[in-house]
Amino acid sequence: MAAVVDSHAVPRSLAIPSTALAPAATSSVSSFFGTRKSVKLPEFVGLKIRLSSSTRNFRPASSLRAVRRSGRVVCESPDTAVELPLVTEATWRSLVLDSDVPALVEFWAPWCGPCRMIHPIIDELAKQYASKLKCFRVNTDESPSIATQYGIRSIPTVMIFKNGEKKGTVIGAVPKSTLSNNIDKFL
Repeated sequence: MAAVVDSHAVPRSLAIPSTALAPAATSSVSSFFGTRKSVKLPEFVGLKIRLSSSTRNFRPASSLRAVRRSGRVVCESPDTAVELPLVTEATWRSLVLDSDVPALVEFWAPWCGPCRMIHPIIDELAKQYASKLKCFRVNTDESPSIATQYGIRSIPTVMIFKNGEKKGTVIGAVPKSTLSNNIDKFL
């Protein structure tokens, strides 16, 4: 008789965090009558996820985009995934200020809920304006001097730069139409 392990049925003391799973891992599970059975957990071979040590969020693997939401891993196919470059203090000038096309920069932090709400909108805009606009993200926790230099007091903040100058600013999680209208002003 095969034992089925349900994450809701396993006591907290026996639950295995997703970062601790390894191929062919085993766990001990209590049955209804109190006897303990050793259960071989399934081997995961198709999805590879790297855990970022600085943000403790799941980061996309090389060809898949994986996002952890409420205990599940949601995957996006490689043809629809957008990987916006993270700008640091070292790359700020070369990527944003010296860009030959206008640049949209999203200032965000991993702990910010509204930032996570606006990420898909920025990803859609990056695909929509692919040849006319470059999109970037700045983590305000990792690059505080950039945020201070441009007076970022609230996140998410989206700024548009053209010819090295700040042209427009949108603060907060706003609809796609609001961002599109601001982008269209400077293209």
